[in-house]
Amino acid sequence: MSSILLFVVGAALLIYSAEKLISYLVGAASGLRVSVFLLAIVFTGIEFDDVAFGVALNMEDLSGVALGTVFGTAISMIGVVLALAAIILPTRVAVPGRYLALFAVAPVVLIPFLVFGPLTPLHGVLLLLLFAFFLGYVAMRELRRGGAPAAGTPPLASPVPFDRARPLSGWVAIGLAVVALVGLVVGAAMTSIGTEGLLEEFRIQGALFGATIATLVLTLEDVLLTVEPTRRGAPDMGLANVVGSVVFGVTGKLGIILLVGGSIVVDDEVLSWHLPVLVGMTALAACFLSTGRLRRWHGYVLLAAYVAYWVVSFAVFGEAPVEAD
Repeated sequence: MSSILLFVVGAALLIYSAEKLISYLVGAASGLRVSVFLLAIVFTGIEFDDVAFGVALNMEDLSGVALGTVFGTAISMIGVVLALAAIILPTRVAVPGRYLALFAVAPVVLIPFLVFGPLTPLHGVLLLLLFAFFLGYVAMRELRRGGAPAAGTPPLASPVPFDRARPLSGWVAIGLAVVALVGLVVGAAMTSIGTEGLLEEFRIQGALFGATIATLVLTLEDVLLTVEPTRRGAPDMGLANVVGSVVFGVTGKLGIILLVGGSIVVDDEVLSWHLPVLVGMTALAACFLSTGRLRRWHGYVLLAAYVAYWVVSFAVFGEAPVEAD
């Protein structure tokens, strides 16, 4: 019963913290006159819990699994999170073309790193510098805009649920966003521990539980952070979660894993299967977003591609693609 309680409480904390994080980031963007896209890149695109998980795997000599989390998370952000966002809530989008170009190119940058020998801490430094360049470029452009929404983006539809008689200042909202972010990390950890306990107590087949209930709950966090801001009239934030997570995953996240955990030997299937899938799905998502409208059929195409990725991974490689957490 303790494992069930831990899993349920962790899942509830994940959902609650995600909801609060959305509110506080929008409030901070409004109060500080800073782009919500930039704040979302920093607070939701940089996934601290995923980094901790990947580092732990690499330090435990599970480097192949650690590298798998990089690809699995990035592919699921497109094939599950962005796909479900398009299916649930089709909407107009206005991501600047230069951001979409960087988003599409990010996985391609990995090719020389993966082709020429094992990944080393030196590669980690270079990957972190690449993410710093991306973040600095976005920050420069967004700060120049002064928090104005991108062209074609609808105005915020009163998304901040604060007491209107006592509105919070921008910096207070930032502090509360940090608290909500901690709640996300703690909720993910509780859910993970509860999952392990459930598998042991009830002898549930690990792959079955992981591929259904656990994955649904863990994915729900990113789905909330993508769909809910759009519903509230701040689609910039939801798209920043997807774009930021993918770019950070293949640059900053992998870089930190290499710096802390050491070198990683790249398996052949990474180059022959996982990397091409990631490059293709990222390019496809960028093409869809460049049309200025995220349509329902876009979501079905991306979701179908993700399902095909799972099927081929099982049929050819005999294992499920590795997910985060």
